Formats: sequence, structure tokens, C-alpha cells
Amino acid sequence: MQLRAEAIVCAVRSHGETAVIARVLTAERGLVAVYVAGGRGRQLRPVLIPGNLVDADIRSRSETQLPFARIELLTSRGPWLTEPLPAAALGWACSLTAAALPERHAYPGVFAALSGLLDAVCHAPSARGWLPGLLTYEALLLRELGYGGDVVQPQGEGWAAQMAAFDASGARLERYPLADRRGDVMGARTMLRERLARIS
Repeated sequence: MQLRAEAIVCAVRSHGETAVIARVLTAERGLVAVYVAGGRGRQLRPVLIPGNLVDADIRSRSETQLPFARIELLTSRGPWLTEPLPAAALGWACSLTAAALPERHAYPGVFAALSGLLDAVCHAPSARGWLPGLLTYEALLLRELGYGGDVVQPQGEGWAAQMAAFDASGARLERYPLADRRGDVMGARTMLRERLARIS
């Protein structure tokens, strides 16, 4: 594999003393696990934050080998990680993507939708501005994975209706793509739900 593309960092796990294995989403190759030397170092640690848009130079000698990647920051989501609600939304969207999508299957629509959702979370004045986009993204992910279904629409006006739609969408995700890893990933959604519930 040889690929240079924009990618969204979805998950990062420590490997060895200073390296990380990052799962990045690209439009062309989908979700790809890559080895990043020095990923826990002072220079790359702020770059490898889930939600960041990076320029990834990915290379491997064979299809069975874990690719190496050189990463450069394009757009940082770091400033929004100090705010509890946007941080929870960014964490949930990236965790869901990393857990649900299979490796190396191209989903250009999912890449574009996740990029737009992350921008909305960072720039909307409140959760009311990005929660409908999150519900649409979850429905798109289900549809792309073959589970079908429409976007869960709020039944009525107001925040209570949007929260009911959020809960209904979560039940579908728990039942289908996250059925075997519910505890790990759904914990991020539970934290987001608790923070959304504080909005009246």
C-alpha cells in the first residue's frame, strides 16, 4: 500500500515505548490502521488527537503488513477538547467510526459526512445546531454498513423531542453494528447523553 491522502484520526493506541497505532479514515481506502513512530512524543501527540484532520503518507511493503505512516496536521480539534459537550461529541463520533467500520473498505460518503459533522460540532453555537447532523451521520453509517433505516426524526418540537430521537438512534446502534462491543464504545455515547441532558 502506498497512499497519501487527507485522513481523520479516529482512534489512537499506544504501542511500545514511543509509538502508536492510529486508526485513520480516508476517503479512498476507508479506515486504515497505521503505525506511527514517535506518536507519543511531544511533537506528534497533539497531532494524533481523535477528530483531527491530517495529511497521512501511508506505506507498507505488502497488504498483510501494518502500514507505517508519516502524519502532518491540517486541522486541529484540540481547542474544543476543553469544552465538555463538544469533546464528548467528537469522542463519540470518532469512537463509533473506528468501532463500526471494517478496515480498508472505502466509504467516501462516510468520510465527507464525518468531516462535516466534526466541523459542525466545533463551530455551531450550541448542541442544537449539530445534534441533527449527528443523528444523520449515525443513520448514514447504519445504511452504509447494510443495516438500512432512515434518520430518526424528532417527533415534535423542542429539545425533549431531539433527545428522544437521540435515544432511539442509540438503541439501533447498540443492536446492530456495536452489538459485540457495546461496553467500550457505547460508554462514549452515554457520556455524551449525560452532557446533552444538562441542556434544558
